[in-house]
Amino acid sequence: MKAILSAALVLGLCGFVAAADDKKADPVGTWKWETEAGGTKRESTLTIKKDGEKLIGTMAGRGGTDTKVDDLKHKDGELTFSVTRERNDMKFTIKYKAKIDGDKIKGNAELEIGGEKRTFDFEGKREKKDK
Repeated sequence: MKAILSAALVLGLCGFVAAADDKKADPVGTWKWETEAGGTKRESTLTIKKDGEKLIGTMAGRGGTDTKVDDLKHKDGELTFSVTRERNDMKFTIKYKAKIDGDKIKGNAELEIGGEKRTFDFEGKREKKDK
């Protein structure tokens, strides 16, 4: 009987720790970071919401237009997604992979454009909600 109670206590504590880790890595919110490409700095804004159990998101682009985020997944603190953009009649997809730690996000992105593969790193933070 003591063994069963001890096991239940340990499993309960593990569940509590896992829940705390999930909260620490919660992807929901508005994330901002700045990148530099070709000598030009660009600010990126990613907004993630929950729709039931599913994550949905948008990423702001040039001119303030929001683009739907595809393949948005969050597991074990890692966030992956892609965004398809169009510039000068060319479509390209940027694939993102990042780690979330509290209100910080850090990762890299990869795209292929004109037959050339490009990668860049980014690091940003979650915007604080107005109260």
